[in-house]
Amino acid sequence: MATKVAVIGLGYVGLPLASLFHKSGYDVVGIDVDPRKIKSLDKGESYLSDFTDKEIKKLTSSKRFSYTTDFQSIQTASAIILCVPTPLKDHQYPDLSYLESATHALLPFLKKGQLVVLESSTFPGTTEEVLVPLLQKSGLIIGEDLYIGYSPERIDPGNKDFTLAEIPKVVSGVTDRCREKTVSIYEKAFHKLVPVDSPRIAEMTKILENTQRLVNISFMNEMSQVCHQLGIDIWQVITAASTKPYGFTSYFPGPGIGGHCIPVDPLYLKWKANQENLDTPFIDLAKQVNDAQPSYIVSRLEKALSKEVKNPSILLIGLTYKKDVNDVRESVSIPIMEQIIDRGWSVDYHDPFMEDILVKDKQFKGVQLEPDILANYDAVLILTDHSHIDYNHLVEHSKLIVDTRNCIKGHYPHVIRL
Repeated sequence: MATKVAVIGLGYVGLPLASLFHKSGYDVVGIDVDPRKIKSLDKGESYLSDFTDKEIKKLTSSKRFSYTTDFQSIQTASAIILCVPTPLKDHQYPDLSYLESATHALLPFLKKGQLVVLESSTFPGTTEEVLVPLLQKSGLIIGEDLYIGYSPERIDPGNKDFTLAEIPKVVSGVTDRCREKTVSIYEKAFHKLVPVDSPRIAEMTKILENTQRLVNISFMNEMSQVCHQLGIDIWQVITAASTKPYGFTSYFPGPGIGGHCIPVDPLYLKWKANQENLDTPFIDLAKQVNDAQPSYIVSRLEKALSKEVKNPSILLIGLTYKKDVNDVRESVSIPIMEQIIDRGWSVDYHDPFMEDILVKDKQFKGVQLEPDILANYDAVLILTDHSHIDYNHLVEHSKLIVDTRNCIKGHYPHVIRL
């Protein structure tokens, strides 16, 4: 009989992980309390941009894969993987309510010998300071009766260069035996494991990766502003600098950093550091620069518009936080859209991954990029560099384009780049 893995949370992290474990030969049960996800799976419909309906139907039709809202199904699992959201409360404090709720729900059904692994991104110490005390309420002895590990998710939605299995997997355990159990489950699914000595190291690894990206991208946003004032093309500067064979890594400016990781994870670390009476000036400054970027983009747009246009109509290209995904969590396109609305301007959007969206209590539906439709807008603002968009078509039929992603190559009098 195949080993069974239970994956709790079937979102952007959990569903790809469940699929990978299934492909690796495990029996898999997915658990999610969101009835909309369960309904989509029932219909064989994908709710993630990285999965097609065909792939969902193939997965759900397998006798080795099941899905449910019932935590009782973990009783027959050898390993339980927690992939629940860990957002920020009031944009400042870690919100572990989803983790606590899921853990309380599985407590009555835990069995001796099971492994519980947390994959959610969180501050260093969460596994040992929060998860372990909760699981100890089961009466099982950690490291003897129940094994606990931490393995940070490294999923990059929309990235076609690396499959999930190809991304090296950092794994850890509360004890040596816990780490060994974690390795034994993951080594069958991932090409390379990176075992570390403790969950704190694994937790800090993920936070470090994303904090580095926040600092570097925010720095490039600052440099783009400096280059603009000096009349220098930042994109050519980056291209030239990247030819150096050592010491330089390319990061790129944009409208701001979105998503559920890069703008969020560093604030977990900031919160934890502040609890220890430590300051985090790099994180603070990077956040300040990133938070100000949407206002800077709107100001650049306003300066680009003709002064004769009093109530401009703006078309946004892309609402999702990154290319080729259907995720708007922490997307900077939304505050940019809100600022445009607050100015009394007319705004619409086109995004092949978002059919409609509610912004400032108004329902917006995406428009098509027909020539006569484009001609009606005073400006087109490119915020997400989706692959499915014909940018030459935009150049041909738009009056003015402000390109924040370097999507349009070549020089055109009506195209302004960041």
